[in-house]
Order: sequence, then structure tokens, then C-alpha cells
Amino acid sequence: MKKFFASIAAIACCAMFMGCNDQKSDSKADESLNKVKAAGEFVLGLDDSFPPMGFRDKDNNIIGFDIDLANEVCTRLGVKLKTQPISWDAKEQELNTGKIDCIWNGMSVDPARAAAMNLSDPYLQNRMIFTVKDKSLSKLEALKGKKIAVQNGSTAQKLLDESEAGKAAKEIVPFDDNQTALMDLDKGGVDAVFLDEIVAKYWIVTNAKDYVVLEEGLSDEVYAIGFRKKDQALRDAVNETIKAMKADGKFDEISAKWFGK
Repeated sequence: MKKFFASIAAIACCAMFMGCNDQKSDSKADESLNKVKAAGEFVLGLDDSFPPMGFRDKDNNIIGFDIDLANEVCTRLGVKLKTQPISWDAKEQELNTGKIDCIWNGMSVDPARAAAMNLSDPYLQNRMIFTVKDKSLSKLEALKGKKIAVQNGSTAQKLLDESEAGKAAKEIVPFDDNQTALMDLDKGGVDAVFLDEIVAKYWIVTNAKDYVVLEEGLSDEVYAIGFRKKDQALRDAVNETIKAMKADGKFDEISAKWFGK
């Protein structure tokens, strides 16, 4: 399991999805970075129930892989990190109304998000999978006529809705977050959950569940950070800081903490 996570965390995805952000505007033309520095804080919008990327610990503190990355970026930029929980289904609205400076929470890249936001370079690779409790459902074919849970407003939901597996399901059941969906699977309310492989395997290990992750997923994808379209200077500063963290080993150090060596 650790080797699986380590291989994911080690991949530099900058060469992929270069079309996600082909904006070449002059970063001096906007004040986004200066505004964050003047305020002294960088407001990160997230779904705070998305382990291991961003979630609450037993003391109600927001922690996670993305949170550690963001804290290091903020330290290097000379500002403090402020985490702001949001409704994932309304994330673009939260961003565009100025309530947050970015969306940074294991956010998958797709054409709609690339069109709606100014995305960073991809920083992590992921796969969309099904996980089941009943081992007799360990093949995709077995999910026909079954109830499949998915997070509302996620790329997973859109992908599942448009897939043959989704069309063959008895019902696609939306949940506000993946943890609630997984708990419903545990109680027998649904037959499978469709979600990020990183999230599923982390949840299975930390909760000591004997669940099956189907080998047949629906898609490979990458994670990126979303900024307002006009906020090129802020996007570039965060992007370059992450590149520097990869070069000096800090990114790998944080990855090892969450995903193992």
C-alpha cells in the first residue's frame, strides 16, 4: 500500500494537461499576489472531509497532505494560511465572489474546470475507482443494477453519470462528501462508492476495513489548484513555489509523511 501511494506522490505531472492553463498574461498586470501579501494571509477553500488531502483530526483541526503543502508555500511567500471550508458543489461561486483565494483540495482537472478557473500545473496523479464491501461485487460487471454512491458536484459524479457503469446502475446516490458515502457503504445503504483511489485506499487503511478496490476504474486524472481567471500573479507565485519544493526535496518529505516511502 505504501509503495502504491509513494509512486503516486512521486509523479511530477507538469507535462500532462498543459492545455489546462495556457494563459500567458503578464503577471504584473494584476494585483492578486500583492493583495494576498498585503492581507498577510492566503485563504484556501476546501472540502474539510476529504482525507488525506484536507480533513479534520480528532481535535477538529484541519490537516492533510494539501494543507501541509499549502502551509509550506505560505511560509515561503511570507503569509499565513487560512483554511476555509466550503460547499464543494458551490466551489466556483465561492472563488469568484472573493471569499477564498484558491481551491486546493485534491481537485481533479477536467475541461469544465480548466475553462472556469486559472489552474496550476498538475501536482499529483490519481485514478477514479469503485470500492465495495461485498467481495462478490469485485468485478465492474457485478455492479449492474446496484446502488452506487458518489460525491455531489465532483468530477466523479459527472464521469459516473456519463459512463456505462452509471447507466447500468439501479441508482446513483449523491452525498455531500466521500466519507459520508463510505460510511453508508459500511452500513449497507449502497453497494459501491465511486471516488478517488487515493481517498479510498487511505480511508480503507486508516479505518481497517476489508474492502475491495475494483481493478476496473473509469479514468486516470490529475490534481491541480484553482485560482480566479484574472489572478495570474498569485497562480504563478504558488506554482513556482511548488516547483522549488519539488527541487529541494520538501515536496517529497511531505509526500512521505502522508503516503509512505
